Amino acid sequence: MISRLFAGALVALATSLGAATASHAAEIKVTYLQQQVSAQAVLSNLDPIPQDLGQAGAALALADNKTTGRFLGQKWALDIVSVSEGGDFDAAARAALAHSPFVILDAPRAQILATADLPEAANALLFNATNGDTALRDDACRANLLHSLPSRAMLSDALMQFLVKRRWSDIALIQGEAENDQAQAAALQRSATKFGLKIGASKTWAFDADMRRNAAQEVPLFTQELGDYDVLLVADEANDFARYIPFNTWYPRPVAGAEGLTPRTWDRVVEQWGAAQLQSRFNDQSNRPMQSKDYGAWAALRALGEAVTRTKSADAATLRAYMLGPDFELAGFKGRPLTFRSWNGQLRQPIPLTHRGALVAQAPLDGFLHQRSELDTLGLDQPESACRAFE
Repeated sequence: MISRLFAGALVALATSLGAATASHAAEIKVTYLQQQVSAQAVLSNLDPIPQDLGQAGAALALADNKTTGRFLGQKWALDIVSVSEGGDFDAAARAALAHSPFVILDAPRAQILATADLPEAANALLFNATNGDTALRDDACRANLLHSLPSRAMLSDALMQFLVKRRWSDIALIQGEAENDQAQAAALQRSATKFGLKIGASKTWAFDADMRRNAAQEVPLFTQELGDYDVLLVADEANDFARYIPFNTWYPRPVAGAEGLTPRTWDRVVEQWGAAQLQSRFNDQSNRPMQSKDYGAWAALRALGEAVTRTKSADAATLRAYMLGPDFELAGFKGRPLTFRSWNGQLRQPIPLTHRGALVAQAPLDGFLHQRSELDTLGLDQPESACRAFE
């Protein structure tokens, strides 16, 4: 009698699961669209840029989505399209949008905005997975564009929270000449003002000497002119000269920013909150540590997968509405659920503060409160943002 009841229950459960799977069947095609750009020439080749940077993160997310999708009747497909320097990115974007409304963008700001403004993208769901330009979340935002990578403002805010906690209020700055270095320096200046700090002495790094041989002679003299300070910030996104600054300064002071204490989207030294498992799976797949842009691409595709699973839909408008709504959460291995800001499409997330050997802290730090979410103390809060496309 018991075995009959048990068998009947199994049949009923199988029938129920089959019906649910059939009703949830969906084919989701995604394009990872990359614009190749020349890497800035740097003195050291100790940290080469992986050929599959970003793409590898999307590949891991695809595997994750497929694992869930097998039980729900979902079929996931990822096309990786890389446009060479000088190639026709608009044509590649149009072809991707003809293939699917879901596109993960790995490109400079100009190409991202051009893609978002295409008529074919009006009803699409685009993800900026690798560009930290704050303006893309501000006055240059687009309603069809979500951001899985933190902005420069989020990273610099995380660092300033740490300086406030340590009471390091006397700050000096060295910045490079490259455009990205200037943008990073501007973000640090804005964040310092936001948290009641002030950057005092600053200098621009304009050396063309080989610091691998001359750092011990050149850097002390260069930093002597900055006077005394509590901490030295370095704005050098390519890490061209920043690696030669620590332990070579005139005064023995901590270094932060591009070297020393560094705010990152993701780092190999993050091991808490289940991150070690993600690190291990990524390393098994790609034979290297996961980097920030890999995480941005992984988070974009995983966020899409979570939305498809929860809404049982593959419609771009339905998924966008859900992802920007109060019920969406992504388990991002950062200690708390990740959610999207409804006013500019930025993925809220903690920011690890690390050095080359370990995790030091994770922002938002204790004591930085917010009426909505402490995560909104990082980056452009709603009153600060000039984004109006989401209204």
